[in-house]
Amino acid sequence: MDGGDSAVAAADLGVALRDVGARQNERMASSGVVRTYHTDEGWGIIDGPGVPGGCWVHFSVIAMNGLRQLAAGQRVSFLAEAATQDGFAYRAVKVWTGDTEPADRRRTGTESHAFHSTLTLTFDEPPEPSGR
Repeated sequence: MDGGDSAVAAADLGVALRDVGARQNERMASSGVVRTYHTDEGWGIIDGPGVPGGCWVHFSVIAMNGLRQLAAGQRVSFLAEAATQDGFAYRAVKVWTGDTEPADRRRTGTESHAFHSTLTLTFDEPPEPSGR
């Protein structure tokens, strides 16, 4: 390969890498069926025609109130992006169970959707020493 061929090959490689990067930022809407979901670990796999080999999903992208989990065999709609995630070529960025995609939730101020609790400890007064 001479210097000219090397420059062409490098240019072709640059275009190919740019195409891969562009595809990774694209999101595709699809529907599918939950293959498996590990409730205790908060992740699972969705199968659908637009995600050959399956699409990895984390509980944090499930658009529902309450406990966000899925069940094997459940039909879902989702947005996915091309990304390498635990051996899968696709990662879900939003998952919902109805026919209509729910609006994205916007956080306001310091509002948190995480669990919050408090603990208050109160101790009894120590007994008075007995007179000996």
